[in-house]
Amino acid sequence: MSFCEPRSCYQNTKKSKYRLDFTDELSPISIQITGSRAKELSLSAQKAVGFGADIIDINMGCPAKKICNRAAGSALMQDETLVKDILNAVTNSVNVPVTLKMRTGWSRNNKNALTIAQIAQDAGIQMLSIHGRTKEDKYNGKAEYDTIAEVVSQIEIPVIANGDITSVKKAKLVLDDTGASGVMIGRATQGNPWIIREIGHYLKTGTYDKGPSTLLKKQTALNHIQQIHKFYGENIGVRIARKHIFWYLQYFKNKTQTCWAKISKITSSREQCQLFKNCIDEFN
Repeated sequence: MSFCEPRSCYQNTKKSKYRLDFTDELSPISIQITGSRAKELSLSAQKAVGFGADIIDINMGCPAKKICNRAAGSALMQDETLVKDILNAVTNSVNVPVTLKMRTGWSRNNKNALTIAQIAQDAGIQMLSIHGRTKEDKYNGKAEYDTIAEVVSQIEIPVIANGDITSVKKAKLVLDDTGASGVMIGRATQGNPWIIREIGHYLKTGTYDKGPSTLLKKQTALNHIQQIHKFYGENIGVRIARKHIFWYLQYFKNKTQTCWAKISKITSSREQCQLFKNCIDEFN
């Protein structure tokens, strides 16, 4: 959940209001804040705690234009003085742990992750998550982990490695190569949330998890879509569910194009669920 400073804030959108509802959510709850001014970000952190945040995460990793054009997200890494001001302001404004998500730098020729990490540690940041690309890279090319390994070797707070971790073997390889305290999984969970369980099982036991049955996967996927409809309501729910259905269909890989062509045009939650169920029921 992202929270932001007043001058560039999306917290008043319908989607954000839904996301600030933590009813029945398990703890700890982490709320990410984004912005480019120390005072406003410290206020955002305080508001987030008021909404129930157990952890505040500062966004210095997003490469999206709508964020970077406001000098926020990964664009912040270009101004180390401002980074210091922001991190000190936020950590001093709340009594919950503050973490930081960042990239390796703002361009391939300007990788300053180690400098930012040292600033973060001195400011009282409790944990770092580093995506193995620069702001300039966006999500292009392959993530690199040498920079993450360098940061791990030079600071004392936990570092989480992120970027292109798409399998059990890749997670283990990245952990071994970087010495990181853990890995963060992003896009690889889309349509395949079970990858988290598989990686966790392997790291704990050294053996591969067979994973849930196909039947349970189908039930989980369908239940997820139904929960989206219930939580967001008919109109918004159907729109939000579409991307999740698309990701699940990529995983189940059975008549994906035919199913998606029909589902993408449906505006009724009931019809959307029924057609999705019919599509995944054909998968063995």
